[in-house]
Amino acid sequence: MKIVAERLRLLREGLHVSQKKIATMIGTTQSTINRFEMEQSFPSGMALLWYADYFDESLDYIFGRTDNPQGKLYNYQPQVIMEKAAYNADMKEFIEMCFDPNSAVSERLKSALLKMLEEAKDRQV
Repeated sequence: MKIVAERLRLLREGLHVSQKKIATMIGTTQSTINRFEMEQSFPSGMALLWYADYFDESLDYIFGRTDNPQGKLYNYQPQVIMEKAAYNADMKEFIEMCFDPNSAVSERLKSALLKMLEEAKDRQV
């Protein structure tokens, strides 16, 4: 089904996740993921459920039954975005702990690092 292949590719590319990373997480090869996206083979039911869970999308969307990725009763929270948010929170806490609050130089360095972290977060999402 062409729509399934397109949707799987769009989900992956939309969050800037490589075929290789998807393959590792599912437990298959990059070439298998490529075949799914090129409509050369069809994913198993378990693989489709994994995509739906990881990207927090409904199977109805993946199968082209609706153009609304989350459906009517869905709270959109893809795992990859949650992981990045947790990483950014951990990094911010780490940066806060590394610098002496009484030092002007430390404060400027800390501010610069926090600004870089925010800019990186804005580019990722």
